[in-house]
Amino acid sequence: MRTRAIYGCLGTELTSDERQFFADAQPWGFIVFGRNIADRDQLHRLVLSLRECIGDERAPVLIDQEGGRVARLRPPGWTERRPAARFGALCATSAETAREAAYLNARLIANDAFQLGINVDCAPVLDVPVEGADGVIGDRAFAHDPAVVIDLGRATIEGMLDGGVLPVMKHIPGHGRATADTHKALPHVTVPVEVLSASDFVTFRSLNHCPMAMTAHVVFDAIDPQRPATTSPKVIRDVIRGEIGFEGVLISDDLSMNALKGPLSVRTKAALFAGCDIALHCNGSMNEMREVAAEAKPLQDHWLKRCESALAHLASPEPIDAQAAEARLAQLLEGAN
Repeated sequence: MRTRAIYGCLGTELTSDERQFFADAQPWGFIVFGRNIADRDQLHRLVLSLRECIGDERAPVLIDQEGGRVARLRPPGWTERRPAARFGALCATSAETAREAAYLNARLIANDAFQLGINVDCAPVLDVPVEGADGVIGDRAFAHDPAVVIDLGRATIEGMLDGGVLPVMKHIPGHGRATADTHKALPHVTVPVEVLSASDFVTFRSLNHCPMAMTAHVVFDAIDPQRPATTSPKVIRDVIRGEIGFEGVLISDDLSMNALKGPLSVRTKAALFAGCDIALHCNGSMNEMREVAAEAKPLQDHWLKRCESALAHLASPEPIDAQAAEARLAQLLEGAN
């Protein structure tokens, strides 16, 4: 039986130990990073190999392909993609132009991924950054205005789905106020719930139909001062599933990040107990993955139903004239200069 986990691997080819571990652990899916990529043919082979390990041709294979700083598919093999803030800036000239550009950008990203067999992209970022926050989000966000984030987030979600790729909105319920990079430390957000609801949560609430979401390793003191959202039953129950109304697959952010403390087995148990459907572990460390696997329970009951519902959104995309789409996207972006 498949388990409630997603894992990364170390290199451009699977080792025999990795193959055996994945076959035994039976994760729901996998994630690839820059360290796993040499060229198109190699990456496609790796994706096939990952799925072969668990005997599932449709297993989720994720990638972080936002554009800008967070992009695993880079030149010369792939076209460089702009950061989200570039599309937000277009709104100052024309909201319609910005929507079309965001849609085309997502559709082209999905096309790149689909050709490789990758069927999940960890985007869009729906966080709303504020002045004084850590720069880890920065231009990864569309704008400081929640309305713009919602508008362009919706276009991005539509572009991904039309391209045969599942979008993952992040970092629910909001990372924009964090004053620390969660790769390095655990941030606390101290503003009242009313402020969070009106600004941080509203983007996710407006786009709660997105099939998948990734949590924030952020403590919201006004809701649960003891635990970050990823491991907080109260935040997940009352905010993510409650106020926001998200019913899709909830994936933890990477459990190996330094915002979380303790052994990986403890982190995994806490995230799944809190209400995450899937535990995400990215760095490919075999020892850490074994710890995660020890607590990654079978994917069944309502967790399985959510995962099956998300995958049901996948459909073979209509053919796209990528060259024409790239030209149109360039025209839209240049028109704002």
